[in-house]
Amino acid sequence: MLPLEFIPDSGDTAWVLTSAALVFVMTPGLAFFYGGMVRAKGALNMMMMSFIAIGTIGVLWVLVGFSMAFGEDVGGGLLGNPFQYFALNNLFGPEASSGTLPALAFVGFQAAFAIIATALVSGAIADRASFGGWTLFTIFWGLLVYFPAAHWVFDFAGLTDDTGYTTATPGWIANLGVYDFAGGTAIHINAGISALALAIVLGKRIGFGSKPMRPHNLTLVMLGAALLWFGWFGFNAGSAVAGNGLAAFAWVNTLGATAAAMIGWLIVEKIRDGHPTSLGAASGIVAGLVAITPSCSTVEPWAGLVIGLVAGVLCAFAVGLKYKLGYDDSLDVVGVHLVGGLIGTLLIGFFASPNTPGIGDGIGLFYGGGFEQLGKQAIGAFAVLIYAFIVSFIIAWVIKKTIGWRVDSAIELSGIDLAEHGEIGYDLSPVYYSSRVQRSLVLTADDMAEAQKKGA
Repeated sequence: MLPLEFIPDSGDTAWVLTSAALVFVMTPGLAFFYGGMVRAKGALNMMMMSFIAIGTIGVLWVLVGFSMAFGEDVGGGLLGNPFQYFALNNLFGPEASSGTLPALAFVGFQAAFAIIATALVSGAIADRASFGGWTLFTIFWGLLVYFPAAHWVFDFAGLTDDTGYTTATPGWIANLGVYDFAGGTAIHINAGISALALAIVLGKRIGFGSKPMRPHNLTLVMLGAALLWFGWFGFNAGSAVAGNGLAAFAWVNTLGATAAAMIGWLIVEKIRDGHPTSLGAASGIVAGLVAITPSCSTVEPWAGLVIGLVAGVLCAFAVGLKYKLGYDDSLDVVGVHLVGGLIGTLLIGFFASPNTPGIGDGIGLFYGGGFEQLGKQAIGAFAVLIYAFIVSFIIAWVIKKTIGWRVDSAIELSGIDLAEHGEIGYDLSPVYYSSRVQRSLVLTADDMAEAQKKGA
């Protein structure tokens, strides 16, 4: 899968490693975002669901994940060889590096993608899923859903002969000519439809649709949205895997589309509900980031604004579908990530411009390209959607029938934090000392009394 020649560039390496760190911080940012959106009694559990994804997917990525996503193809563009780079073997030296980057710089960058994609799914099952069930799901979802999808979309080996790729077979979606610069299909459509599968298998929260389940801490939500936007510049611009004009182009589109999406969502809220809310601003930011992810390299900045605005408006309406259709997507993963990912991926078929640095052979309908590129975008989007839904549903159903998914009703009503983790996010009770501290206080008091006697 690797080019024959390695010409190291310290600037490119520094940018990709910086971008990897930016993408990595998105997962703690997501923990704040999701943690603030749930009720106080489940905040810690919600944050832990993001953090455990760092643990499980981080280990799997080192062992087999990178190899499954970017190893030599073993099945017609469907999967990389899991054992070619097992435990990152053969990726340490310059002979294993590609283009201007050390191989491990790219490994680290893509690891952060795998982690955030998995953590995104957790928002659909807030307040009712056991921590053990979720942890097991992350393992099988990474192995059976994300790693294969990443191979389909992100492995471009064999497509750029001028850089020395000659032996490997690319992922089938990449080979088809689908534009997905940073993961609208492999990450957002993938996570969004998987979230729907989990919501269906687990069922609704107690009181869903009849009791208010408002976010308990909107300051955390805004903090999380800010960290996500900050990290997303590495997510999109870093996908250029070089510090060049393509990275700058993606950076600017990431800014513009997201700003437009936030405005679009707030306009909907103002007209529909009478108030533009902080939760709406944060949600609009994420919707815009999702929508521009696949298209940030192939649409002009004016089109990026349009994509962001459309995503902000449509996702604002889409989050209400769960009440009409009867599925309990707790934190609107379906309405934001699935819908936003579909918008961004499909609109490339209209707006892909020959004037952009990321364009290939296909151009959009509005530039005279006809419906060909739109058709390719639809194939890529719905192939990932169908595959991820079926496999995620099966994984979730098997977990439900074996170790179980749902916590007991009493635990769900009283709060999942204490039962699952033995601690709570907010300790507002009077101060109590442990027995060890109490003994030390007694000893201190006795010592003082003894000293007073001696002083007398």
